[in-house]
Amino acid sequence: MLRQRFVKWLHLRFRYTGVRTLKQNEVLVFIYQQGFLYLVLILITFIAGINYANNLILGFCFLISAILCISFYLSFKQLHAVTLAVSVDEIGRVNEAFTVKINLQQVGANPKFLNFKYTDENSSQNFESGKNSKSYEQIYSVLFDQKQQTVELTFIPQQRGKWTVPAIQIYSTYPLGLVRAWTYIYLTEHYWIAPEAKPLLVNSQHSSNTGEPDLDEFKELRSFKIGDSLQSISWKQAARGQGLFVKQFEDLVDTHAMQIEYGQMPSADHEEKLSFMMELVDQCEHAQTPYSIILPYAQTENGVGTEHYIHVKTLLAQA
Repeated sequence: MLRQRFVKWLHLRFRYTGVRTLKQNEVLVFIYQQGFLYLVLILITFIAGINYANNLILGFCFLISAILCISFYLSFKQLHAVTLAVSVDEIGRVNEAFTVKINLQQVGANPKFLNFKYTDENSSQNFESGKNSKSYEQIYSVLFDQKQQTVELTFIPQQRGKWTVPAIQIYSTYPLGLVRAWTYIYLTEHYWIAPEAKPLLVNSQHSSNTGEPDLDEFKELRSFKIGDSLQSISWKQAARGQGLFVKQFEDLVDTHAMQIEYGQMPSADHEEKLSFMMELVDQCEHAQTPYSIILPYAQTENGVGTEHYIHVKTLLAQA
């Protein structure tokens, strides 16, 4: 219960709502790992100096204490006043990289040694209905020594549907690893993950296609230009003495769209049906063939291109 409240508090305090510059109250600082052993050393030297009334030992104790205090300040300055701007992919896909770009900005080109820690999506899943499996953390180290620099973090979603980017921790243990300064990025929005494409042998049973013509339709004649193929020359006009003209044809593929129907997919499993549809969509996009999809509760118009592709992927993710 206490842990859940603490995580909820972190999420509310460090949630990302737009470009922000890290202020003093947004950077946490505390002793880190070997720093605790360093505290024991300070305590031992202090007790020894007092017990034996040895000024040399006390002087050494104060010196290493000052080093620890300076480490607190230097670690804090690694993150303080750094501006963060986050951008993500519009829609992802199962078992493919989902990229989160973090743009870092600072006033001067001061070297900063930053680490980005996040949960590996290959093992941990943040789906509303998914089951959590074993998780482990990934750490990505960056030398931030420019006024502006972009860091790309990749996640591999494992299930289709609504998905949340795991918490991203940015920290630094500069200069001696005794103290750690850190902050969090909690992305509040949900993102859609489209199904993984599964190969399918396309035939007339699985998609309604008005036809894929092997021949192109004649469009017009134009004047011959150097470099044109001799096979495209209209020799009939040349024989009449009318000059050299080249035949131009209109591709009929654009007028014959493919209709990808959910009910025609050769599987009884819902997820497998969507994977087959995703494969057909990819094939149509690759061939630049207009297509539409028909789902039980949604369908699209014929189209092709980036905007249409993203719309179709979103529908498949929501199905």
